[in-house]
Amino acid sequence: MKLLLTSGGVTTPGIRAALVELLGRPVEESTALCIPTAMYGHPSVGAGEKVWEFVSGRSPNPMVELGWRSVGLLELTAVPTIDRERWEPALRAADALLVSGGDALYLAHWLRESGVADLLPELTDTVWMGLSAGSMVLTPRIGDDFVGWQPPAGEGDHTLGLVDFCICPHLAPDGEPGNSLAEAQAWAATIDHPAYAIDDRSAVVVADGDTRVVSDGQWVRFDPGSPVSS
Repeated sequence: MKLLLTSGGVTTPGIRAALVELLGRPVEESTALCIPTAMYGHPSVGAGEKVWEFVSGRSPNPMVELGWRSVGLLELTAVPTIDRERWEPALRAADALLVSGGDALYLAHWLRESGVADLLPELTDTVWMGLSAGSMVLTPRIGDDFVGWQPPAGEGDHTLGLVDFCICPHLAPDGEPGNSLAEAQAWAATIDHPAYAIDDRSAVVVADGDTRVVSDGQWVRFDPGSPVSS
């Protein structure tokens, strides 16, 4: 897969340009599949208005409303109850997967339970566009600070591990909503993996074996045992 891992969605021209580059065509000529599942597992989101806002393209995190040729909806909690041929073709046909924020462990659980996680390595031309938890779910761990919902199999903070780095989203100046640099540094010290802390105007792009950051805001990289870089 090609990955556009954001903290706040497509919030800058640079992030949109990265999306178009990954797609290989304009957004207006591309199809997308919206996956809101993570929202249901987060106590401050849950079912209701915020899920509708994301799906309808009315949330403060631009993803669905970018002008796609078409947008479909895939709810992972429903997938185990329906025949595979009812949902897999739509997944394979989408140019991009728009994966909402919410609870990363809840999302990881349902990606596995639905069978979608097993298919992701086969979707080599598909762009995964994650928002917050929708980005974190592809990393090896989220860290105890981000653990909320726990899967029935037990405790832990491990997610899918499709990339070899971790992500702390919503980096923000001291006193503003989000995670301060000091909090991000303390989080990274517990991870034992390379990690990025990114604000809502930044994204990590992964394609063709290359990883880079696109940002009009603030971001830092943490490597175990090395100084912070940005």
